[in-house]
Amino acid sequence: MDYIIIFAPMKQGFTGERAIVLPAMIIEAQQQDPLASSLYITDIGYYPHAYSHYRERLQPIAEYVLIYCMEGEGWCRIDHQTFDLHANQYIILPAQHPHAYGANKEHPWTIYWIHFTGQHAAVYSEGQQQPCDILPTHNSRISERQLVFEEIFSTLEQATDRESLRYASSLLHYYLASMRYLHHYRSTSESTGVSEMTSAVKHYMHENLEHRLNLEQLAAYAGYSPSHFSLLFRQQTGQSPLAYLNSMKIERACQLLTTTNMRINQICHKVGIDDSYYFSRLFKKETGLSPKQYRMTHYKAAST
Repeated sequence: MDYIIIFAPMKQGFTGERAIVLPAMIIEAQQQDPLASSLYITDIGYYPHAYSHYRERLQPIAEYVLIYCMEGEGWCRIDHQTFDLHANQYIILPAQHPHAYGANKEHPWTIYWIHFTGQHAAVYSEGQQQPCDILPTHNSRISERQLVFEEIFSTLEQATDRESLRYASSLLHYYLASMRYLHHYRSTSESTGVSEMTSAVKHYMHENLEHRLNLEQLAAYAGYSPSHFSLLFRQQTGQSPLAYLNSMKIERACQLLTTTNMRINQICHKVGIDDSYYFSRLFKKETGLSPKQYRMTHYKAAST
């Protein structure tokens, strides 16, 4: 059986707003569906810069209400407890409780919102009835989450069949789980993200071998604290960042010793080391030979 989505008129009239209110016929179909009944949407929308936005429900509703603030500020009241909601925070208002919410007058919020219910709705709401942070980090995946929202919205916007409603329900599980189980959502990309970060830092080291890079500079480039950066880099390479950098410097020095006539005190500057004595000690530690011995052995071999 096909269903037609009906858009209810919106009262707020915010520029750029988007909203869908599903008719009772669709909601009833989801309630009776063995898959969609576990978690389904009744209303969904996006309000940008929602100046003067305000809603109060003295009579409790059967749905949970997710409010995800992307910019600006607002507030929410559950029963008699009021919370401020800031950018990169969300809250889930519980079903069957009077509530109210509204935008800050000076800095009105931009929000994504969803009314949802179903057999498993309470699982996602548990512990989320006060502002929860979703702060941007190196692995936050905020943009990916918003793509899921857009796919849900687009699916419901075009849906005329049960399969579409089931698909929207499945996406909603994922969308809410990305918030409810934030650590797991972020950690799934951690290994890939760290691997990409490590590759980028290695390239950065290679491109800047002539400069005197320190741990703080490398960590800042990667977007981590020095201690956390060192830990992640060692996990990926088996070496500390500076040990790895020194190995790259000595490798470059070996190339210069065997392919050029540059003096040793010139080569050390070419790899970002000002002290020729320190360079010689480091070189011998890495190769087992002094720079002079290495050149005599390898330059001769390369010439024959």
